[in-house]
Amino acid sequence: MQNRSLRQQSPRTKTDLTVMAYKFEQLDVWQRALEYTDQVHHEIADQLPKHERYNLRDEMTRAANSIALNIGARRLLLPFGQGAEGSTGSSDAEQGRFLQIAIRLLLESVACLHLVKRRGYADDVETLRKAYRESEPLFAQLQAFRSSIDGESSVQEDIVGYDDGAPF
Repeated sequence: MQNRSLRQQSPRTKTDLTVMAYKFEQLDVWQRALEYTDQVHHEIADQLPKHERYNLRDEMTRAANSIALNIGARRLLLPFGQGAEGSTGSSDAEQGRFLQIAIRLLLESVACLHLVKRRGYADDVETLRKAYRESEPLFAQLQAFRSSIDGESSVQEDIVGYDDGAPF
């Protein structure tokens, strides 16, 4: 079974209107990061009080946005048919650093979820639970993707068991 984070769709023809020019756009992990970002923005950050606009809200949205941006920056930037596929001249170590940054940003966004809960900003705690649950498979995909690049499988987070899967 192929690793979900590494699975790519087959290249599309130029006549297909849904063509994605860059390979990272076809990665499941990048698509999941976009979905997580949308969830954090629309379901949580946009609901925060005005006095948090330039503090917690901006911090949360910047962290969530940057997850996908670092996956995209990581590699696979050349369009299909232009040079060596998946090569931007960056080293595996550099590519691994972009993914490590993405992982740290995901953890930062999860910490922001905790702050939202602690400060009583969430009218519906289920929204926080949903985002938290979405962060878990994204974290696992990012870790797997990073490990596949640098061969480092020893860096893993301990799995923490909660009764309902989320601490909220």
